[in-house]
Amino acid sequence: MKRLLPSLRAKKRYLAFELISEAPVSRNDLIKEVMFSASSLIGDVTASECDIKVLGFEDSKGIAQCSHVRVKETRASLATLTWVNGKRATVHILGTSGTIKRATEKFLRNHTTFEPELKVNFKKAGEL
Repeated sequence: MKRLLPSLRAKKRYLAFELISEAPVSRNDLIKEVMFSASSLIGDVTASECDIKVLGFEDSKGIAQCSHVRVKETRASLATLTWVNGKRATVHILGTSGTIKRATEKFLRNHTTFEPELKVNFKKAGEL
């Protein structure tokens, strides 16, 4: 069987992401939750059109593949992920690229862990 010409193949985009969770997460648990969140947010038909695949995941960083026309829907479905295997978790998208090599070089190498800062200023009842 012949391979398709590059001009006839489906175009893909690669999303570099970081998973922030309470406990370590396995790749299989992450894949289940990504598929569940995508189908619950955008429906089964659109989720299948997104063609989401988790290509690599280790040390809480990974790369997901999706269709080039459904990047917004894929980002939204990853953002709605809040639980993985019963533990609280969230996905922080680092960036989007057209190749795996560029996504790895630009977003995953020498990347520090994303830690949001919470600054709360408490004032006494009499102060305004």
